Amino acid sequence: MNALSRSDNFDAALAGAARAAADWLVADQKPDGHWVARADSNSCMEAQWCLALWFLGLEDHPLRARLGKALLKTQRPDGAWQIYHDALNGDVNTTVEAYAALRSLGVRDDDPALVRARAWIESKGGLRKIRVFTRYWLALIGEWPWERTPNLPPEVIWFPLWFPFSIYNFAQWARATLMPIALLSARRPSRPLPPDRRLDSLFPGGRDKFDYELPKKANAGGWDKFFRGADKVLHALQEFGARQKLGLWRPAAVAHATEWIVRHQDADGAWGGIQPPWIYSLMALHVEGYALDHPVIAKALDGLNDPAWRWDEDDGATFIGATNSPVWDTMLTLLAFEDAGLNGEYPETVEKAAEWLLARQVRVKGDWSMKLPNVEPGGWNFEYCNNYYPDIDDTAVALIALAPFRNSPKFQALGIEAAFARALDWLIAMQSRSGGWGAFDKDNDQKILTKIPFCDFGEALDPPSVDVTAHVIEAFAKLGLPRNHPALLRGVDYIKREQEADGPWFGRWGVNYVYGTSAALPALAALGEDMRAPYIGRACDWLVAHQLPNGGWGESCASYMDHKSAGRGAATASQTAWGLMGLLAANRPQDAQAIERGLAYLIDGQKDGTWAEPHYTGTGFPGYGVGQTIKLTDPNLPKMLMQGPELSRAFMLRYGLYPQYFPLIAIGRALAARRAPSPL
Repeated sequence: MNALSRSDNFDAALAGAARAAADWLVADQKPDGHWVARADSNSCMEAQWCLALWFLGLEDHPLRARLGKALLKTQRPDGAWQIYHDALNGDVNTTVEAYAALRSLGVRDDDPALVRARAWIESKGGLRKIRVFTRYWLALIGEWPWERTPNLPPEVIWFPLWFPFSIYNFAQWARATLMPIALLSARRPSRPLPPDRRLDSLFPGGRDKFDYELPKKANAGGWDKFFRGADKVLHALQEFGARQKLGLWRPAAVAHATEWIVRHQDADGAWGGIQPPWIYSLMALHVEGYALDHPVIAKALDGLNDPAWRWDEDDGATFIGATNSPVWDTMLTLLAFEDAGLNGEYPETVEKAAEWLLARQVRVKGDWSMKLPNVEPGGWNFEYCNNYYPDIDDTAVALIALAPFRNSPKFQALGIEAAFARALDWLIAMQSRSGGWGAFDKDNDQKILTKIPFCDFGEALDPPSVDVTAHVIEAFAKLGLPRNHPALLRGVDYIKREQEADGPWFGRWGVNYVYGTSAALPALAALGEDMRAPYIGRACDWLVAHQLPNGGWGESCASYMDHKSAGRGAATASQTAWGLMGLLAANRPQDAQAIERGLAYLIDGQKDGTWAEPHYTGTGFPGYGVGQTIKLTDPNLPKMLMQGPELSRAFMLRYGLYPQYFPLIAIGRALAARRAPSPL
């Protein structure tokens, strides 16, 4: 029988919530048809831009003061800055960078905000614990010796594809960031802070006695020792060459790397659709002689005025985004209207959005083609401008969102069938050897790369994940690929292998096991998998067991380091929707009460058509280095990764529209299930 009982009053409440959410989205749609909302991350964004403008000689840039106000606004009461909302603890890297940025603005050492920050930093062991990127920032402002930062020679640009250390074996985000840092590492530039703004207070024992060495990771093994030794050799060679004025191949490597960076600039002036390559490329090119009025630099700086990246608040604070998400937001909003059965009630809204989305297919080759030179482009990207890096997740969800328009004469005339064919061929070609799909590249899994000193941040690799793989499988099913297609068979096998012993799936791009499970179950259902299978039952049992007393679901970002936090946290609208999406896909009779309680939570929590959600439920990097799930029960793990539940090596996100379209998707699917006839 159908898992959901029928109640006219409850159905009316659900329909009313769906209509209110849809009306809110209609009012929020951009004139050209797309949707986008702010993507919040952490205060490194504001701190680093404040420091970058100083480094570029733009200390009087009006944005700097606004960034300073944003930093003061986001400081925790304990003096730290954090990686995600309501984190258990602050992050030493973000706090040091924010401290440095405020000092560059002339905030005094004895200012209460900096007194609190400094005391907090000292309580966490001081500067000894900071990551590589923070060390680079301190070097750029004259507060850290360049020779005590990991050396990245620009000659890596010449490594062939078959070589493990080829730049194309790094994840997209790491590759795009590595190249400008290699130029900065080769040049070792700095623009020191004035004497009265230096960070002397962060060196309480004096700079001469400070230990600048990178802390050793627990159980790091022989490769760590080898690469640390290699780093010292590279520094020695660089210093010898500088003393003897021996350039060897360095000028050619610098020229090649510079050309690579210029070629990869996006139309909006940024690089890679994210902040790190944008900010480092801007500084690296300026060091290479590109003047501030050079078109490349001017375009990069002008991106800071683009509302796609910048959010000005009424109190004088400005926040700069780590990314922007219009393509992702638009396709998921389209999916929400379809799942709620509202396409016919909002035809102009939906059609305009679908046209916008279809036109965003990327038709030029990007870095992915280095491994697949004979494959035609056919993906979608995440941001407004990022043609070099279309991603598999966006491409799969674009197909799901556009599938309802496949038989429309208008969309057939716009070439939807050809677009689908290109996308399907591209997705099949991008499948990794494991049977799963990564986000940006095929077979991006050279774990040795994670051992080099540079790679102590986020993730250096982009291996397959269950959530991306599930979306691809769901897209294939929606478009009618045969159930016995080799790509589908291998993908399903991958998902089954990756299931956790207690039932859920790890969430790579959303927090966390609730997200991964909510992606896997609908994909398996769309494919026609037996939803009464024991492994499906284990996943549903896990979701039901982790439902909160108030009917919602919530999972803290801390679950990426604390296994006891898996499926645990404050209830949120987006994660409640994910839990419901998983259970509705299986539609087990025994889950009817849990589903209704989850739906009631969404109904009760809606206000003026939307849901408030300050918590971060989007994942950038869990901070593992390897880019995939790891065992969290090892007691040495915090020392090995050099992070705890505060996620000092991670990068988390709050997508502004997650608590809007995901609840609408869940409510819409519930309404469809409740209206479906119950089998005898």
